[in-house]
Amino acid sequence: MPELPEVETMRRGLLPTIGGSITRIEFPEIPYRPIQMTPAAIDWHARLRGKRIVAVDRIAKRVLVRINTGDSIVMQPKMAGLALIADPPSAEHTRLVVYVAEAKCDRFIYWDRRGLGTIHLWTAQQCEEHLGPDSLGPDALAITADDFIDRLRRIKRQVKPALLDQKLVAGVGNLYASEILHQAKVHPEQICESLSKPQWQRIYQAMRCILLEAIENEGSTLGDGTYRNAINGEGQYQNHHRVYARDGERCQTCNASKIVRIVQTQRSTFYCPRCQRLGQSRSK
Repeated sequence: MPELPEVETMRRGLLPTIGGSITRIEFPEIPYRPIQMTPAAIDWHARLRGKRIVAVDRIAKRVLVRINTGDSIVMQPKMAGLALIADPPSAEHTRLVVYVAEAKCDRFIYWDRRGLGTIHLWTAQQCEEHLGPDSLGPDALAITADDFIDRLRRIKRQVKPALLDQKLVAGVGNLYASEILHQAKVHPEQICESLSKPQWQRIYQAMRCILLEAIENEGSTLGDGTYRNAINGEGQYQNHHRVYARDGERCQTCNASKIVRIVQTQRSTFYCPRCQRLGQSRSK
């Protein structure tokens, strides 16, 4: 968290900044862990003051505020970061404030409670180097079914960790991978190369369906309440989770088994052992 739906919600929330002229940049001093930032603050001032915001984009799990010089402010929220135009959940974790004039809002903020996110001011070349096809796979909402299947079906890895590999497909994170595999009725420990083409087609369709529905619901705000949209409101997709963080509860799909939690690559995975049976290798 935040994953593709939450970051896309942040991107849409920052659209009122488009057309605005940047008047001031602040990096508040706070007594907490500093986040990774490049370049130095003085360079941000020199490169941004008086410049205009021309677009707000998303690449995978990052929000990019595009500047008319070709530079981009790149925010990667990671575990607990937020991009907002309203007051943040708490002032003491505000990392960046960009003030704008001649826009539908007067500023945007990057806030990070845990300090694990990153903010960069990158040139177009740097964006290509860090976020281009040599670093990231196609976006989960842009990739075609054929490309998705070709990238994953021959891998000798468990399917859940493979879905999290951003070099294969960009944007899917831990929460939504569990939900996707449940809807597709695929066990998270199944080896990719053992899955049939119809199973991969189900995974692809579930991925698109769940991510789009989560965006429509402005993402998932979990029990800690950290994730908020750009106006500091809660997402609603947590009310639609069928397996994530529901271990020990009766499965809402089959109503016959209880959700199980396992650990894969140091991350929690949730699934229903009845709906998602671990099968043998199948013909391709």
